[in-house]
Amino acid sequence: MKRFYQAVTTMAADGGWRVLLDGRGIKTAAGAPQIVPTRALAEALATEWSAQGETIDPTRFPLRDLADYAIDAIAGGAEDAVTGLLPYAETDTLCYRAHPDEPLHRRQLETWEPILGEAEARLGIHFTRISGIVHKPQPAETLARLRHELAAQDAFTLAALRMLISLSASFVVGLLAIAPDADLDSLWLAANLEEEWQADLWGREWEAEERRAQRREAFLLAARFAELARRG
Repeated sequence: MKRFYQAVTTMAADGGWRVLLDGRGIKTAAGAPQIVPTRALAEALATEWSAQGETIDPTRFPLRDLADYAIDAIAGGAEDAVTGLLPYAETDTLCYRAHPDEPLHRRQLETWEPILGEAEARLGIHFTRISGIVHKPQPAETLARLRHELAAQDAFTLAALRMLISLSASFVVGLLAIAPDADLDSLWLAANLEEEWQADLWGREWEAEERRAQRREAFLLAARFAELARRG
């Protein structure tokens, strides 16, 4: 599609902010007004539109896509979004370790235990640690507290969490990634510990490295989206 606009601006609208193309407000993929909660997020969305060349590249709108998902898929059904995310807490990567006599177990303990402990301290919960792959349920009190934590989030944060949690295969990593003091590099390395371990053992393959780099970029983008959606 050819670029059909010249001026990209932002303005306050209905309690939020909106991007305008030649004075006309943008709509979501489903046709709703694309109104976001903060000026910072609106300006970041405007930057995506401004950065387009003569031909629009739809792959260069990652923030817009997340905003559309928040508005079209979550805003009217946050409970479904919460229910869809909770199973990741039951199978959190950080809780499933190798057997204690395996070398990988020590690396997991050194890397994962501080992160898991931080989440437990912040939320006042306890996670069950498992050696092996046989599923064990997490405490009902933990799951109830995590559901409450999710239910307190707005649609834009839930959209970010959906991406963060699915990319990292860890509810804990995703939840900590939206904290203001998040160490995103450390969290991403923790989420990819087992892949990195295997790569160190058997060698690195270019396509796998490229996929990891793309996933990391998406992880950082989702964390940035959450931060922009909260910034006053």
